[in-house]
Amino acid sequence: MQTAILLFDGMTVLDAIGPYEVLQSVPGVEVCFVAREKGEIRSDFKRLGLMADFTLAEVPQPDILIIPGTPFPESVTGDPAVLDWIRGAHESSTWTTSVCTGALGLGAAGVLEGRRATTHWLALDALKAFGATPVEERVVRDGKVWTAAGVSSGIDMALALVGEQFGDEAAQAAQLIIEYDPQPPCDAGSVKKAPAPLVAALREQFGDLMQGTGEA
Repeated sequence: MQTAILLFDGMTVLDAIGPYEVLQSVPGVEVCFVAREKGEIRSDFKRLGLMADFTLAEVPQPDILIIPGTPFPESVTGDPAVLDWIRGAHESSTWTTSVCTGALGLGAAGVLEGRRATTHWLALDALKAFGATPVEERVVRDGKVWTAAGVSSGIDMALALVGEQFGDEAAQAAQLIIEYDPQPPCDAGSVKKAPAPLVAALREQFGDLMQGTGEA
């Protein structure tokens, strides 16, 4: 199955690399990094880069579509060419997915209308503008559309997708090969668990930016 992971300036690298590491280990899956133009695409804070080997036009109908997130959602939501590509790819895809604020890109392309979806907790309310029903869960599936919450949840989403498409053994093998057995030293990885003052402080600092209404 051909899997297209969209790259764009300002992306969050783990949103792309997490699902990549899961899917590239599955026999029969071809993972392609695609962008408007081939070449190096810089990450959200310009410190890392990933190489796009294909243009959007060269991968018009992937079986699996993955839209990573970014602290700057307008990088996707404000790009008509990218939105057109998402719409076209979604029409024929087996699975259409997003990680973190990549869901806002799916929303802007019209993919989430009438669907349940999730995204980074700071951007969850922004899904309503696209006709989606926000769900505060780590991974949400609605039909052929999968959305993952913030950043690291893309790994969970990819493993769930592999299990659905290829079976539990394939998902278990993918999980074991990357030794995904998280045991964080603290337990503040969701708004349900984190201290309320911390949640409030981060919401004040980054909330508008993550919803695409603020400035860096």
